[in-house]
Amino acid sequence: MAQRLRLLRRLVGESTLTPAQYALAAYVALGALTLIVMSGAAVRLTGSGLGCPTWPRCYGKIYPPLNTHAVIEFSNRMITVPVSIAVIAAFVLAFRRRPYRRDLMRLSALLPLGVLAQAVLGGLTVRGALDYGWVMGHFALSMLVLVAAVALAWRATYEPGERPRSSDRTLTLWARVAVVLGGLTIFAGTAATAAGPHAGGSPGQTINRLDFDGKGTMDFVIHRHGEIALVFGLVALVVWWLARRSSPAHPADELVRRYSTVTCVLIALQGAVGLDQYETHLPTELVWVHVSLASFTWLAVLWTACAAGRPHPRPARSQEPARASPPARVSA
Repeated sequence: MAQRLRLLRRLVGESTLTPAQYALAAYVALGALTLIVMSGAAVRLTGSGLGCPTWPRCYGKIYPPLNTHAVIEFSNRMITVPVSIAVIAAFVLAFRRRPYRRDLMRLSALLPLGVLAQAVLGGLTVRGALDYGWVMGHFALSMLVLVAAVALAWRATYEPGERPRSSDRTLTLWARVAVVLGGLTIFAGTAATAAGPHAGGSPGQTINRLDFDGKGTMDFVIHRHGEIALVFGLVALVVWWLARRSSPAHPADELVRRYSTVTCVLIALQGAVGLDQYETHLPTELVWVHVSLASFTWLAVLWTACAAGRPHPRPARSQEPARASPPARVSA
């Protein structure tokens, strides 16, 4: 394995990148992956999910017909090309970064693998006629790929040991809880969309929507989504408060305070947009804004968790004291 890595490093050339240059490549990959999530949401919300009912070609051709839904759906596929270039570049350039870091190479490898898996899952989603299970899995995988992209960008920004480990275990724990709840909130949101009118198909197309209680399915899922989002928001506030307390034992970190503030603002904005779209019967434009804000909120909570860092290892438990030896006999 080591020989293969050395051979690959020779193949990509002798020129090298500075840490700042490679960090820029990692951020470009992160931006590209975020963009394709937003374009995919536009495909679904415009009812263009089956604009090209065949995959990878569109109606058996390499170009779409002059049809609005076909053009929108095929354009989303074409965005995969620059996204693929960005993530492959992040992987290849990881071998040219100096000093070379194996952790960046491994994280960057997840990006092209994730895009490839997304392409395959996207094809299965189209062939499955936008069954809600495929659609929800497609979006969930996008969020997982963003986790890898955020981790890569964060690690590429700092050298090992440049940011010390956190002395506040409580803050670190709550930041990780926020990540879990953020993921649950987004997953519940995909279920709400799957049960609603924006399942991805245009009028007249039969789409297998999420349905377990007839017309009450959407209301049930939306309310559960709102409840989980409320808990998520409260936990984000706890992280925000913990990030602002400062003591000699737990000094405040400016980055954690900044990112936790952004997270809380985005969650509040999400709540306002969510209530508005519910009251106005889910207009397409507001739903797209809601999905886009969900992606940015996900990035913010991940960034907050990265800034919170890893806690110092717990001190090792002291071993039991050795048994006292019997007193020596005093000779007469």
